[in-house]
Amino acid sequence: MPPILPDFSNSVKLKYVKLGYQYLVNHIITLTLIPVMLAISIELLRLGPEEILKLWNSLHLDLVQILSSAFLIIIIATLYVMSKPRTVYLVDYSCYKPPCTCRVPFATFMEHSRLILKNNPKSVEFQMRILERSGLGEETCLPPAIHYIPPKPTMEAARGEAEVVIFSAMDSLFRKTGLKPKDIDILIVNCSLFSPTPSLSAMVINKYKLRSNIKSFNLSGMGCSAGLISVDLARDLLQIHPNSNAVVVSTEIITPNYYQGNERAMLLPNCLFRMGGAAILLSNRKSESRRAKYKLVHVVLTHKGSDDKAFRCVFEEEDKEGKVGISLSKDLMAIAGEALKSNITTIGPLVLPASEQLLFLLTLIARKIFNPKWKPYIPDFKQAFEHFCIHAGGRAVIDELQKNLQLSAEHVEASRMTLHRFGNTSSSSLWYEMSYIESKGRMKRGDRIWQIAFGSGFKCNSAVWKCNRSIKTPVDGPWADCIDRYPVHIPEIVKL
Repeated sequence: MPPILPDFSNSVKLKYVKLGYQYLVNHIITLTLIPVMLAISIELLRLGPEEILKLWNSLHLDLVQILSSAFLIIIIATLYVMSKPRTVYLVDYSCYKPPCTCRVPFATFMEHSRLILKNNPKSVEFQMRILERSGLGEETCLPPAIHYIPPKPTMEAARGEAEVVIFSAMDSLFRKTGLKPKDIDILIVNCSLFSPTPSLSAMVINKYKLRSNIKSFNLSGMGCSAGLISVDLARDLLQIHPNSNAVVVSTEIITPNYYQGNERAMLLPNCLFRMGGAAILLSNRKSESRRAKYKLVHVVLTHKGSDDKAFRCVFEEEDKEGKVGISLSKDLMAIAGEALKSNITTIGPLVLPASEQLLFLLTLIARKIFNPKWKPYIPDFKQAFEHFCIHAGGRAVIDELQKNLQLSAEHVEASRMTLHRFGNTSSSSLWYEMSYIESKGRMKRGDRIWQIAFGSGFKCNSAVWKCNRSIKTPVDGPWADCIDRYPVHIPEIVKL
């Protein structure tokens, strides 16, 4: 009679072999130093105090030599401390939560599509198929101008959306941190597709009457990964400006970018992109070290713009009728995979434990010498991070990264639930995901977080954070009224 249960003995043994290997390699220096220190201690005990004193006297060290050595040590220590980069703290952040009046259930979205594209039923059917498989829920939001039939994407409406999203996030950040507008030294606003004059950063300065000597930057055209580019810029500025606060605002304004044509490649963003925004307070002040939520560890930016296919895979252009939209290439996922590979190659040595790096190196050497067709070893990034915030660009993006990085359903839960509740909010989606993890009470002191974002150009950017203190479940924020309902089951296809 065949066994009812499978034999787990081999897999269990393999698991413990792997754990033993990881412990041995990751602690090789400690395991080597312990016997050496024990041997030295035993030898000193055997010699006794008189022999040790004789040994010291035999060195013939005078006061000048001792003082010179001490002075040299002090100089080296001072240079080391001065050359160390300033620690950048993430004090707190705030995400914009759209009002219920902006919600777009599936039925409403499809009804509007049928009325707007009444002369092209195939485009309507295409949007319905995309929406069914998108992973979005019934509570995502679009700005008021898009609710009109036909939509009214005026400059006034676009400015109105920008003011509501950015000012709401900023006001919330001021309340949470106690920050005063005059305390902001650096301001960075990123919005890819809406770039008015005066700029959005100037709009923030005008609203809050910020100082005249503020260092202000407005980033546009950089896609969904622009949030981490802003963080990288803020980090560099905080290295040269001591005792400073930097505020980063990440958003995407939907109003002027809702496509009303028939090109399928340009209709895709209509189904995925939704309202959202976030404001983040970064600081290098030592006084913020106790209350700050996170410390910035690494930022790695990868740009594939030198390749023509990568450059054009997310492209703003006019269709045959002269209507402007964002065209998404069929090669997008393959290009994103190549960009991710390059990014991982850079960030891996910075974050992976020695055991994973050694396995990767040995596999690489074996493939070069013995058989190039051998499957390359994919490092286990779960050894380096407790939490993953993958840009909620769409279901396919999350599925592909989960598969390639061999992540569990819980590791990508924050990304899937953010996509379901808020849709693709572009560069701010990473902060909704971080907020989800906090709202679930999972963020503990010492936890490491990997934020991964993709953007037009084509770019793949990563940021690594370390939790500075165990974070209590927030009572406010974008998830406050719905976190108890999540996670939810998201079917492969939602029949409309």
